[in-house]
Amino acid sequence: MLFPARFLSSLLLLAPLLCQAQQPALPSRPPATEPQSKPQTAKPETVPAAPPLTLAEAIRLGLENNYDIRVSRQDERLAENNVSRGNAGQLPVANGNFVQTYNRNNVRQEFSQGDPRINNNVPTRQFNANVAATWTIFDGLGMFIAYDRLKAIEQGQRQVTRAVMEENVANITDAYFVVVRESGKIKSIEEALKIGQARVDLTKARVDVGVSAKVEVLTARVDYNADRSILIQQQEALKRAKINLNNLLGRNPNLDFQPRDSIVVAQNLTREAVLQAVSQNNPRLQQARTATDVATLDRRLRRAERFPQLGLTAGYGRTSNFNGAAFLPGTRDLGTTTTLSNGFNYGVVAAIPLFDGFNRNRLEQNARITEEQTRLQLAQTQLSLEAEAEQAFAQYQNRLQLLELEEANILLARENVAITLERYRLGLLTPLALREAQRTQLEAEVRLLDIRYQAKQAEIVLRRLSSGLVQENGQ
Repeated sequence: MLFPARFLSSLLLLAPLLCQAQQPALPSRPPATEPQSKPQTAKPETVPAAPPLTLAEAIRLGLENNYDIRVSRQDERLAENNVSRGNAGQLPVANGNFVQTYNRNNVRQEFSQGDPRINNNVPTRQFNANVAATWTIFDGLGMFIAYDRLKAIEQGQRQVTRAVMEENVANITDAYFVVVRESGKIKSIEEALKIGQARVDLTKARVDVGVSAKVEVLTARVDYNADRSILIQQQEALKRAKINLNNLLGRNPNLDFQPRDSIVVAQNLTREAVLQAVSQNNPRLQQARTATDVATLDRRLRRAERFPQLGLTAGYGRTSNFNGAAFLPGTRDLGTTTTLSNGFNYGVVAAIPLFDGFNRNRLEQNARITEEQTRLQLAQTQLSLEAEAEQAFAQYQNRLQLLELEEANILLARENVAITLERYRLGLLTPLALREAQRTQLEAEVRLLDIRYQAKQAEIVLRRLSSGLVQENGQ
């Protein structure tokens, strides 16, 4: 009676493990021959509970805390402040001056006849106040070209800020899905450990009833410990992924969290649409085009320096002089005098460039060379972006095909493990066959996670290149 009792107790012990090895606990579980995809973002049992973190929240934190974005936004504010007609030289310039001086001098006056006169500590005062205004009314249209140049620089800085934001959002998104992938791998390894534990328990039960040798239990434990070693290494990989994401979010690297979003790959991207969006919307390409526009405006500014400059000037001045040792009219007697003067002045100012040692020619030639350089850089940038888009789209298409294959293959692998475990329980298969089925399922799980992540990674690159990660308002 001992054999049936032990065998029955072993079956009761293995029943829940068999269910867990095939499918996560659900209110209604489908048959073992039709397993469903497991959620990849479930918190691993070996990691303590942590606050949830969604992808949207991670991006928001990154945009708020990232130092590159904050510095670029300050540069954008500087460029915006520089866009003014006064900075371009289109408005008048007015200045006020005020001068008040006090003097005390020793005066010795000698005449052709008579004794010299000596006065010590003679006070004098001078007061001068004026307001002067100048307004350039023609400079070869340079002031208007300068204003357009300031606006182009502002637009270029906006594109730089947008590019920095796009790149940081792409990095954050990629790092977030790395955490999701590593979490999914831990879940898969834990499912493999459940199968390994079921194998150990079943083998012990068979040894207890005398139908298996102890070496099979030892082998099962060795394989189980090997899987535990893989789990510990995977926990380290998950920790590194979380530290990397926290660093991108500008917060404590040791802050733990639970990813809430899963990896969902869009399958509606087309090559033509991506290349068109890259050509029209990519901020780096737009920045290169703006740099070409700025170089063209610089050349036109150099050309405008050849034209005469014409301006208007006007002002008002008041002067007061006090002399404590002045001759009185018609006498040689000394007294004090005060002189006051005030009035308006106005006129026209013209400057005609005649010769400056051919420096204007040199500067204009350099501006043309710079303009050609920016055009070459624009062509190089466009070619590099198109090549990067082609590579990403090739990876995207390839991973979609592999993803479809692996999603079908994982169902087969799970069904194979369920059947193999059942046949091993009945003594119809060797431990080696069960271990091979377990290893095959784990490899299929890991391949599926890697391919799904790689497909998402290619999608992120395509969206970054086509400027589809950040909206116009920066959200």
